[in-house]
Amino acid sequence: MSLYYLQKFLFQLNRDELAQERYGSDLDGLLGEFDLKEEEATALREGDIGLLYVLGVNGQILMHYAAFLGIEWFDYLDMMRKGIDKHGPVRAGVYTMTGGGSSFTEEEKHR
Repeated sequence: MSLYYLQKFLFQLNRDELAQERYGSDLDGLLGEFDLKEEEATALREGDIGLLYVLGVNGQILMHYAAFLGIEWFDYLDMMRKGIDKHGPVRAGVYTMTGGGSSFTEEEKHR
């Protein structure tokens, strides 16, 4: 159930100015209010978009977090791809990969 709390953290951060202020001034305190695994908390501390994607964070929530961090759109997309290369296929959520992370499209075969 930890993915729920991870996404809840990001949803709150995306909408709540106080949470955004605390992200900069008291991140550990803010993280402590959510039932997160250490891997999840570390990904949030480091702004690791690729790992957050692999952990299963919904792309709609994740793209707002990336924008909050000042990450440009094409860099955000690249970070998700690199996250799969580094951490393996998406583990949970709606983007769970059953094919081991391999793409079945012609466009991706040529990357």
